[in-house]
Amino acid sequence: MAIEVRPVKTKKDLMTFIKLPFKLYKNDPNWVAPLIMEEKKTFNPEKNPFYEHSEVQLFVAYKDGQPVGRITAHIDHNYNEFHDEKTGQFGFFETIDDYAVSKALFDTASEWLRKRGMEQILGPLSFSTNSVAGLLIEGFDRPPVVMMPYNPPFYAEHIEKYGFRKAKDLLAYIINVDDKFIAFTDRLKRRLKPLAEKAMKNGFTIRNVNFKKVEEEIPRLRDIYNNAWEKNWGFVPMTDKEFEHLALDLKQIAIPELTKIVEYKGDPAAFGLLIPDVNQILRKIRGKLFPFGIFRLFFEFKKIDGLRLIALGIKKGYRKRGADSLMYYRFLEDGLKIRKWSYCEVSWLLEDNYLIIRATEFMGGKKYKTYRLYVKSL
Repeated sequence: MAIEVRPVKTKKDLMTFIKLPFKLYKNDPNWVAPLIMEEKKTFNPEKNPFYEHSEVQLFVAYKDGQPVGRITAHIDHNYNEFHDEKTGQFGFFETIDDYAVSKALFDTASEWLRKRGMEQILGPLSFSTNSVAGLLIEGFDRPPVVMMPYNPPFYAEHIEKYGFRKAKDLLAYIINVDDKFIAFTDRLKRRLKPLAEKAMKNGFTIRNVNFKKVEEEIPRLRDIYNNAWEKNWGFVPMTDKEFEHLALDLKQIAIPELTKIVEYKGDPAAFGLLIPDVNQILRKIRGKLFPFGIFRLFFEFKKIDGLRLIALGIKKGYRKRGADSLMYYRFLEDGLKIRKWSYCEVSWLLEDNYLIIRATEFMGGKKYKTYRLYVKSL
């Protein structure tokens, strides 16, 4: 049973790459199919600005002529310049439960990176920590929330057998928005209110991001993002085009009251973003937005009862000055008025970001999923 790994070269090859997970997960109720039209954009160098500073190669593994696995090998030159490394990445890894297939994919990706001067391989990253990152290693009993990965348990066995070691764990916390949480937040708001008012007296203001003028908002948000997350492990600054690309995608599902920006005398200081868990709908669409998926997404959007806290950052120089209290207070005030939510996932958190972990646990968050990034010398 020969295994052959072929590079993706044609449109037909690309569709084989994109559609393979639909075959592998067809009986898995927790898998959320990506929108095929969005996957095509992801792998289109003309539409995905990641390609402007990266080298990317897609591979598909065949066994007895049938597609059974896939992987990307890519080099993010911005990442390597920022970290002064020679690191290549792998991502979009999928396979049947056959280690020989996984080994063939990793052999091929490693050789492709090695030939281009890379000294180690890191992943899974699809394509970077600014997008979908990590391998699920704990918490297989529930579907992933929006923009979080999912995979079978045996993937970790294959990756570790190949010689990868842990680089960093990424944690997801769940907060159940029940009566106990509501009572807690009522008390918390009373404590936060004077702190928020003091921050405003000292020059801070807070408002919803203006989606009608999103082109004007994007530079402000990017300024905060690249400053606030700069010291985080694995971080790579987003280019203007990358941030615009992501922001315009998120605009389609974001709610203004859950997208806040804090400013200090006109200077962007902090922002936070909670997004509805559209995976509740995407699970039903199974990758096809047209002809009927678009109507389901439109009519069921207001029925979504889950959230993901995807970003909350404060620029250096504005920390411990009340911007955080102001944002927390307004999120609690506005967010709980929009609709009745049942849960909020806070993700992802670096395993050693103890300050944020303690804050999340203080809010009632419970760790329920763990994702891992792996590294291996080439």
